[in-house]
Amino acid sequence: MGNVATLRDTTELHSLAGRAEKARERLELLYNAGSRIGTTLDVVRTAQELAEVAVPRFADFVTVELLDPVLRGEEPAGPSSEMRRTALRGIREDPPLYPVGKLVRFAPSTPMAVGMHSGHAVLEADLRTAPGWKAQDPDHTRRILDYGIRSLIAVPLRARGVVLGAIDFWRMDPSELFGQEDLSFAEELAARSAVCVDNARRYTREHSMAVTLQRSLLPGDLPEQSAVEVAYRYLPAQAGVGGDWFDVIPLSCTRVALVVGDVVGHGLHAAATMGRLRTAVHNFSALDLAPDELLTRLDELVARMDQDKAAGDGGEGATGATCLYAVYDPVSGHCTMARAGHPGPALVRPGSAVEFPDVPAGLPLGLGGQPFETARLELPEGSRLALYTDGLVEDRHRDIGEGLELLGRALAGPGERTMEDTCQAVLDALMPAGPSDDIALLTARTRVLAPERVATWDIPADPAAVAPVRSRAARQLADWGLEELSFTTELILSELVTNAIRYGKEPITVRLLKDRTLVCEVADGSSTSPHLRRAKTTDEGGRGLFLVTQFAQRWGTRYPPDGKVIWTEQALDGGEAAMAVETPGFGFLDDLDDLGDWDDVAPQ
Repeated sequence: MGNVATLRDTTELHSLAGRAEKARERLELLYNAGSRIGTTLDVVRTAQELAEVAVPRFADFVTVELLDPVLRGEEPAGPSSEMRRTALRGIREDPPLYPVGKLVRFAPSTPMAVGMHSGHAVLEADLRTAPGWKAQDPDHTRRILDYGIRSLIAVPLRARGVVLGAIDFWRMDPSELFGQEDLSFAEELAARSAVCVDNARRYTREHSMAVTLQRSLLPGDLPEQSAVEVAYRYLPAQAGVGGDWFDVIPLSCTRVALVVGDVVGHGLHAAATMGRLRTAVHNFSALDLAPDELLTRLDELVARMDQDKAAGDGGEGATGATCLYAVYDPVSGHCTMARAGHPGPALVRPGSAVEFPDVPAGLPLGLGGQPFETARLELPEGSRLALYTDGLVEDRHRDIGEGLELLGRALAGPGERTMEDTCQAVLDALMPAGPSDDIALLTARTRVLAPERVATWDIPADPAAVAPVRSRAARQLADWGLEELSFTTELILSELVTNAIRYGKEPITVRLLKDRTLVCEVADGSSTSPHLRRAKTTDEGGRGLFLVTQFAQRWGTRYPPDGKVIWTEQALDGGEAAMAVETPGFGFLDDLDDLGDWDDVAPQ
């Protein structure tokens, strides 16, 4: 009977379908951005990830500029049109855009400057008709247009109301020019990315503070000493500084202490705890304690620190800290060491293979309950020691056995290498790509004090022996070319030897050492320590030790297993002695009665 025809316009349906597909792609891109941006807490890497996500799915080129304070981990004082290009990503490798690292001062009319000060995204759909953008640099903008770049969206990076920088999206022919829908998407992507940049900035600030604190607590220039040639390396972990430390501490009588330690954990707390422990080691070493005794006192200190922490805010303690403490004597060539839960040292004797001496491990500091034990090694001149923290030989991709094997190979190189070269060779062999723990490395080559710089005499427990000691000392100083120190050295020895005869026990030994200073040692079999006191005007004695302190740069007492040693140090130029002699009110003649058989020597 007839026909019925139905006509329908599908143009709008195709348009809606296209928009829906585009919206789906944008949501997928935002999802990918959430998982790919901010994988590290590094500001620069976060900016690079942001640029990588948007190319090529949203823009042909992406540039990211950040304010300089943001790169340092600081919070910017306010928006600024002066920013540093931090990331650049594109579909081609040769765009005529400002390179990464360049500090760019954007003209006030540019979309970047307008967006920074307004806090909103700025769209320049067609750069060919954008006079404000061209005002930045006419020659440079002409090269960009000639290259084919046609469209731009500049979006400020804002987090917590603070502008951190800007991200620029660029499109070139034949891509579609940016539109209003693109503008809102760019703002959404920038808002999510800005949170990641701000998190990285705040982490950078804390990390920088921790690194600054730790480096300020670590030794800067190593002290002068003659016992060992040393070199060191300290590398903070990628995830944040920890509590690793090292030290070289000159001790009395030309000896030196080599220290390496580690505090479990990362961040400011670990760095601060490390500083406390390092200071404690310095103070304890000034008492000339044996390595096992020093670690015992350090163990008690850590236990008290943990108790104080538990009684306070209940935060992190210091338990888990480890330490290796070694004392090397260049006169005897002996090295005594003890360790508290720390990796043992590596040793290379001249002409020998690398070895790892058996040093009793001990428990980590703060646990208590078990005494520390020492190991005594005889090290020929030219022996090489390597002290290190566990971050050097162990990480999540390598067990400690493999690390020690690599360390042994690196140390087995030519013996004539400097310690600096040795340190670098060790790091080249063992340094992981992204260290998860701090690394502290201390290498040392031993030296021996020449026999002609050492003079030793055994003294009988007889007051008549004091005068011969003075005579021997004067002759020895003349042989060393130190005649100007004869008077003060004779005075010091006379007092110390007299006290050893009166109050000490045999055997009594006198030793002179010529190094950076002149060292006088008097050893006896008693453990009684001398006591410095201030004599009254009417006292007939008690000024002898005070007199010694005036002529010596330093003095002290140490306790070997078989008695004690009283030592003094004098400057080789005699400056300290001259100062002491000229001190008004010194009562010099009155003090001579305290020096035993001294009546045959008159002050000059």
